[in-house]
Amino acid sequence: MTSSTLPGFDLDRFVRETLAEDLGEGLPGGGRDVTSLSVIPADARFSGVMDSRDPIVVAGLPIAEAFFRALDPEMAIELLVGEGEEVPPGTDLMRLEGNARAMLTAERSALNTVQHLSGIATLTQRYVRAMDNPACTLLDTRKTIPGLRILEKYAVRMGGGSNHRMGLWDAAMIKDNHVLVAGSVGEAVRRAVEAGVREIICEVDRLDQIEPALVAGATRLLLDNMEPETLRTAVSLVGGRVPTEASGGINLQTIKAKAATGVNFVSVGRLTQSAPAADIGLDFTAL
Repeated sequence: MTSSTLPGFDLDRFVRETLAEDLGEGLPGGGRDVTSLSVIPADARFSGVMDSRDPIVVAGLPIAEAFFRALDPEMAIELLVGEGEEVPPGTDLMRLEGNARAMLTAERSALNTVQHLSGIATLTQRYVRAMDNPACTLLDTRKTIPGLRILEKYAVRMGGGSNHRMGLWDAAMIKDNHVLVAGSVGEAVRRAVEAGVREIICEVDRLDQIEPALVAGATRLLLDNMEPETLRTAVSLVGGRVPTEASGGINLQTIKAKAATGVNFVSVGRLTQSAPAADIGLDFTAL
């Protein structure tokens, strides 16, 4: 996993800064794993197995590997499953053998990352299955933990979802507060078009906003907080002129009905905002 597979993500920096946070670098008395240094001999060696305690969709193992290698470059590491693979409880995910202090120091950072990303991938898969509609694409949102967006959106892809815009820079999304300042949906879209923005997503929460947004040049409509019957009417009014996206208040119980209305996309913020961590453990054996 490199910048070529995750554009904009610096793996070495992420590993370095995450370990530095856990070790307390720059703080009085920091910069060390006081427990491992005081209890574990410098030449002690461990073998370890990371395994799933839940049924999960796997995401983040190459990052976990990088944490261990950062502290013991000679550590023997074997990844036993692939990214995006669905595995049952009790599945071995990774085997390790190397310096015991390095393993213990990197353990929590590695596990936190895999638990969080696999949790997102697993929840995403649940939404894809609940949607049960190959003609409709599940999207994430910008509701991500600061600093982790690239990784969290990667995990969504591992779970079978797709990514919405990555940030504020790669598409315009006109929402109610933009409309409030501009004066109308049509005027807000017109200003974005005039500014040369190529992709303009416009949020509408009323049917009478659809035509002004389209006439002004919106390239996608986000149909916000609409019930299925209203969504069907909105899709009919759009008539295939631009892609449509259902958003707002969508959960595992409502996603199938909303996706069945003919929208092209359904976006769900909770994929990254509140996915529960997967239960993954790491057990060591002294050599």
